[in-house]
Amino acid sequence: MKFGVVMDPIESIAFKKDSSLAILLKAQERGHELIYMEPDSLFLTEKGPYAKVYDVLVKDDPNDWFSLENERINPLEELDLIIMRQDPPFDSSYIYNTYVLDQAETRGVKVVNKPSSLRDCNEKVFATEFPQCCTPFLVSSDDDLLREFINTHGDTVIKPLDGMGGSSIFRLKKGDSNIGVILETITNHFETKVMIQRYIKEIKDGDKRILLVDGNHFGAAISRVPAKGELRGNLAVGATAIASSLTEKDIWICEQVAPMLREKELTLVGLDVIGGYLTEINVTSPTCFREYKELCDIDVADKLLKVLESKTSG
Repeated sequence: MKFGVVMDPIESIAFKKDSSLAILLKAQERGHELIYMEPDSLFLTEKGPYAKVYDVLVKDDPNDWFSLENERINPLEELDLIIMRQDPPFDSSYIYNTYVLDQAETRGVKVVNKPSSLRDCNEKVFATEFPQCCTPFLVSSDDDLLREFINTHGDTVIKPLDGMGGSSIFRLKKGDSNIGVILETITNHFETKVMIQRYIKEIKDGDKRILLVDGNHFGAAISRVPAKGELRGNLAVGATAIASSLTEKDIWICEQVAPMLREKELTLVGLDVIGGYLTEINVTSPTCFREYKELCDIDVADKLLKVLESKTSG
């Protein structure tokens, strides 16, 4: 295949844990021609969708993991597949890129994940499609409703809808003297909706990342255990990754979510599960490929490539 990837600058990735690099290494190993694009390089003209692209060669070398060659403007319809790996925030720039990718899709290019589904499925709000899997939650910007939720549940976690990596997540308890200023700040003075959830005490045991390809799990997960004194189970803020098995409840959650993932053509997804509760469904650029390989001996990139190849053959 002519295998296109839209990703943030490759020179800035964290080599040891970057899942996009793991995908590219496996695609190159399997003989595909790699075409690299940065998010701001996508554009539209009356002739269709284009991007400034490079041929990219990748190496599993922490000191020299890529080289770019042959810079050019390329019609996206010349590619067989484009995998969208732009990181959040899910802002207007991200949305505009999905419009460009929509037009590539209409011209026969397979885009993963499906651009319209990336727009439809906010990573926090999408989880609320499955309330049977979730801890109590509220999505709102209303001061009274947010305070009522805190008073009802006593111990809560509040977060923005467009962040990643644990950014701007707060734990709020009933009676906390900082409630007012935190609510003002995170809601932009009660104009921007946020998500608040009942605190799940099992976070101390880790936030499970369960990767799904075509709705199928791999019988294992990566638990991200928060650092001492830290609320957030995100590797980006110092959590420790450990291999974890799937409980019956975890598997049930996967089964609840999988049909809609397939319907919406969300081929690569990462579920976040804490204490048997679904907290997020990551659809933009799910990570932990490296950790799955190192800790669970599961090559998610290889399994993903085989699925992508089957989707583009013929």
